[in-house]
Amino acid sequence: MPMTDVSPDALAESLSTLRATEPLIQHLTNRVTINDVANSTLHWGALPVMADGPNDGPEMAHGASAVLLNTGQVNDSLSEAIYETGLAANELGVPVVLDPVGMGSTPTRNELVERLLADVEFAAIKGNYGEITALAGAEAEVRGVESVGEYDEIEQTAQAVAESADTVVVASGETDIVATADAAYRVDAGHEMMGEVVGTGCILGGAVATFCGGVDDTLTAALHATLAFGLVGERAADSEYSGPASYHTNLLDGIWNLTPEAASDLDVDLDERVERIE
Repeated sequence: MPMTDVSPDALAESLSTLRATEPLIQHLTNRVTINDVANSTLHWGALPVMADGPNDGPEMAHGASAVLLNTGQVNDSLSEAIYETGLAANELGVPVVLDPVGMGSTPTRNELVERLLADVEFAAIKGNYGEITALAGAEAEVRGVESVGEYDEIEQTAQAVAESADTVVVASGETDIVATADAAYRVDAGHEMMGEVVGTGCILGGAVATFCGGVDDTLTAALHATLAFGLVGERAADSEYSGPASYHTNLLDGIWNLTPEAASDLDVDLDERVERIE
């Protein structure tokens, strides 16, 4: 399998496609980060809709270009909406992205995610190291929705999940991993301040769904979304900030400012930022 093109021009083409097609991205997500996810989707050039009712969710999938299922908050109504919307999207051929927030932390979340994996087909799964490790059935340390501990074999773990679920997996951490059953990629982009802002993982999940809604090849979509958001995190740190709140503002502005033209003009060797591991 040839290396996916991660050049500035290729990234610019994906960003241009999002702005030209304005895909409608439906999010069933949590209240903590819902505004950031909606705004970041809009800033990428897509259209966000946060339809998450048991009836409204499956109905909205009829007009969506992609659907994100985020398990950051779990209650009976939202859990059923997540499940039914996933099924509806599959029937319609709409790409579905799973962000299994908190997988491995409580039996309730585990049961919901396991039900989704059993019955819904996913174009991509995005989770932190701990969540992806828990999906693989290996020992993971997840406190609340945060991944803690060491994950020395995360590339192999991500590939195992990709193979078992027949999907593309994004494992977010200090170095992000994008994996298929055949290969894994280390994406070296981002900044430590991203860890000081609640919700950057959810924003990344929204980015993966957004790119999947506009870019035909799922691996390309996942790689470009992960790389683009990491670069935005770096650029946000280049602008003046006095703490997490002002950095947070820079981060959202950075998404809006990463236009196709800005991507083409990046003074960064992106091929060196993405390492393929067989």
